[in-house]
Amino acid sequence: MATDIPPGTTPFEGRKHPKVLCMFDVDDTLTRPRQLAKPEVVDALKKLKEYCAIAFVGGSDLGKITEQLKPVAPDGEVTAYFDYGFAENGLTAFKAGKQLPSASFIQHVGEEEYKKLANFILRYLSDVDVPVKRGTFIEFRKGMINVSPIGRNASKEERDDFEKFDNEHNIRKTMVAALKEKFAHLKLTYSIGGQISFDVFPQGWDKTYSLNHVEKEGFEEIHFFGDKTYEGGNDHEIFSDPRTIGHTVKNPDDTVRQLNELFHNKA
Repeated sequence: MATDIPPGTTPFEGRKHPKVLCMFDVDDTLTRPRQLAKPEVVDALKKLKEYCAIAFVGGSDLGKITEQLKPVAPDGEVTAYFDYGFAENGLTAFKAGKQLPSASFIQHVGEEEYKKLANFILRYLSDVDVPVKRGTFIEFRKGMINVSPIGRNASKEERDDFEKFDNEHNIRKTMVAALKEKFAHLKLTYSIGGQISFDVFPQGWDKTYSLNHVEKEGFEEIHFFGDKTYEGGNDHEIFSDPRTIGHTVKNPDDTVRQLNELFHNKA
């Protein structure tokens, strides 16, 4: 159990249920994609931190996550406010504000195989007909790559429009199937998340990777809250993992509602 904690933080032993950990997906669980956390979420997390340990676990890089969650931390130090912080599914990890050892996608697959993968993706996307195309179709992260058929530079309105288009035409699902067939030898996982993209990472490097950092910390219950808990969604593996108690949420408002029902109204 963690003892080296930032100043002003209540030690686990001083919380009402010190052996309970609540882990949260970010997009559509704590915030809308690329949006700031709402005051209702901030208040709910503040109450929850008096009850148990809290953690975020997102697929995005740390910069994007901390930008969205900045309202949660009074001083802006998001990784210190959360007891545990996991970006890129836990490949970039923090405990009590201090960084833990990380892993590298490029070292795992090798430069030559990565170039083949990237070239295939770019050729494939050149033939895909979607409503708009913007910039950053492949975003390289430390533990994965993120692929977006319209580009991550799309506006909020363009993201909303693509999400509707993708739900009708299965652009991402079809592309994932092609990648699985072409690069089966790399043993990669393809995880659709958010509105406009999907993540690509080595098998076992999904959000369950974050559990490696907490499973020996003495917690008796680990709750996970996420929106894409269905098979193929980027929350499915950790949601269904036997080490967690999974909760499916619809959006940040639903997260607050479930926290009130599960913890706050009983605390």
